[in-house]
Amino acid sequence: MKNLRVVVALGAYAHDVICREFSARPKPSFGHAAEAILPGGVLLIDSYHPSQRNTFTGRLTEEAFDHVFFRAREA
Repeated sequence: MKNLRVVVALGAYAHDVICREFSARPKPSFGHAAEAILPGGVLLIDSYHPSQRNTFTGRLTEEAFDHVFFRAREA
């Protein structure tokens, strides 16, 4: 993808797959709203997965989820 600038990973599994596909070494640590520059200059932004488990327990709030996408739009 020529114009790819930002990738948002929804969950640790997605983070791991993205890091593997971009051959990111060393692999960046996963965390909500964590950012890393991947090979090729692509920005990776992590988010907890928006599952019922994460939303019902308050681990992922609507505001925190929105913040990730506002940040992605800025980049």
